Amino acid sequence: MWFSSADGTKLFGWYAEARADAAVLLWCHGNAGSVIHRLENLRELYRLGLSIFIFDYRGYGRSQGKPSEDGLYHDAIGAYDYLTRVRQIRPERLVVFGRSLGTAVATDLVSRKPAAGLILESAFPSIAAVAQYHYGGLPVHWLLGAEFKLIDRLPRLSLPTLMIHGDRDDIIPIEFGRQVFDAAKPPKWWYGIAGADHNTTYQVGGSAYFRRFADFIRGASSA
Repeated sequence: MWFSSADGTKLFGWYAEARADAAVLLWCHGNAGSVIHRLENLRELYRLGLSIFIFDYRGYGRSQGKPSEDGLYHDAIGAYDYLTRVRQIRPERLVVFGRSLGTAVATDLVSRKPAAGLILESAFPSIAAVAQYHYGGLPVHWLLGAEFKLIDRLPRLSLPTLMIHGDRDDIIPIEFGRQVFDAAKPPKWWYGIAGADHNTTYQVGGSAYFRRFADFIRGASSA
């Protein structure tokens, strides 16, 4: 469907509804590609009995506009407002999921809006930390003017949080994920995946990965 960002930018996303009373996963994806590149992963999450809303940020896929840090934050707010106002989904049914770049977007969103829980996969403290790690800078030029200080927002949050990271991630090393985890307030849980790199967490993690996902969402939404 089409919907509007908080600043009016026209955005595109998919909504897959499992059933009327299911927990809803609001998915803030990573930097590369668009919603179409998450189809395999979306299918497996849908099989858990979750309703899923995944959307493209401005300048990604079919969404209009040009990406910027504030723009991505506005986009996530627009996605949240679509679910709560148009779909009439209560915040206590919503779990926000961010992967890679989307971890900063998801964390900003739950610092502004209520939700049942937060899942961060392949999280990083800030863009500056990632740039320093890669020495030569970042792979996408528009990120060079951004900060995405995820770690500064976490201490203000108190909702249930699950953090997932592959131990062979060479884009965002697992040490960054640990820094983010240490900065978060309880209740929080760490789930490391042996042998997974930045893009293979759910493939390498397999059924155990999806069980952990489902167990967390079930606990967060019932609480």
